[in-house]
Amino acid sequence: MTAATVAPTFAELERERLARIALTQLIEPGTPLLDTCMVGSTATELYQRFAEEDPDLGDDARDARERLAEIHPDRDLERATDAGFRYVIPGDEEWPVQVDRLAGQEPLQHRTGTPLGLWVRGPLLLSDLDRSVAVVGSRDATAYGADAAARIAADLAVNDFVTVSGAAFGIDAAAHRGALTGPPGSTVAVLAGGVDVYYPVSNRRLIDAIAESGAVISEIAPGFSVTRYRFLSRNRIIAALARGTVVVEAAARSGSLNTSHWAYSINTPVMAVPGQVGAMTSVGTHDLLRSGKAVLVTDGLDVRELVGDMGEALPAEPRGPVRRRDSLTSVEKQVLDAVPVGRPLAQIAVARAACLHPKTAGTALSRLEALGLAERHPDGWQLAPGAART
Repeated sequence: MTAATVAPTFAELERERLARIALTQLIEPGTPLLDTCMVGSTATELYQRFAEEDPDLGDDARDARERLAEIHPDRDLERATDAGFRYVIPGDEEWPVQVDRLAGQEPLQHRTGTPLGLWVRGPLLLSDLDRSVAVVGSRDATAYGADAAARIAADLAVNDFVTVSGAAFGIDAAAHRGALTGPPGSTVAVLAGGVDVYYPVSNRRLIDAIAESGAVISEIAPGFSVTRYRFLSRNRIIAALARGTVVVEAAARSGSLNTSHWAYSINTPVMAVPGQVGAMTSVGTHDLLRSGKAVLVTDGLDVRELVGDMGEALPAEPRGPVRRRDSLTSVEKQVLDAVPVGRPLAQIAVARAACLHPKTAGTALSRLEALGLAERHPDGWQLAPGAART
């Protein structure tokens, strides 16, 4: 908020809240019209224009007065409050300012814009989602994909990150469950229907568990069911809430690719877990990697390196197991390669095989003997038992 911006009074904020509740029932949330009409306008002013059936609003204003007469935002808010839900809007301390990045974005499948408000069920404050990561993927997840999503989310949880997903079957559910193994408030579900609408119904217990310690969120009013377009609308919110988006298993037409598009559009990191070569469930994931739109990640540490604060997560360079020969000089390794496994070989023969002076080879052989890599016999030198594998 700039110095020139005057904070709204409590009464103004509450009028704005009721206007936003009404508008999201008058016009489908996420449609470009709402984003366009809200430019330079408050929701209260836009509500009034619809109530007066302003012809400048085009066909969408037709019969608006009649439709608004059937909407009772004050009653809706009262019922939601009694049920333990809250409606968070810009101007509230809890408002997650990162979703404002959606304003003015080019529509994707007829969806765009900052949500007018977010219904919340659960104790986690939306303002605490500044350290969150979206983990999304296929509903038809393999055991490999579900395990990868759960492990990443569990790692994020114990490192003070919140996992955001959509509570769907497959990868979403696995990510939520992985995060729930961590501290309370480690995961958030963004739904395509009201926060009191269980979809899929079989994930009811999971959604209740998320709401108990974290938050279940939706821009759709309580009681409203899911639709195809509402899934597309919620994808942009999942991406906008998070510092970055991880895609785990996505087929060629996966909805999670829609989420990754939004993340890419608002310049947050897109990450992808590689799947098995040729697996249909990873065709979209691999395309993200091949096109350069996503960074390959394999675990939570990789994710935290990209989205964490500077210096917070520094993965070590991958190394194999430490072996005794790792400490050898190049000359000692050269001599070791010349020492036979079978019958002993005279020192002069070892030196010749290593293309070294006999004295240089002798010094190296003594060092190899001290390390237990070579054995001295009356008739020469040979590798110590097990030295070939160390």
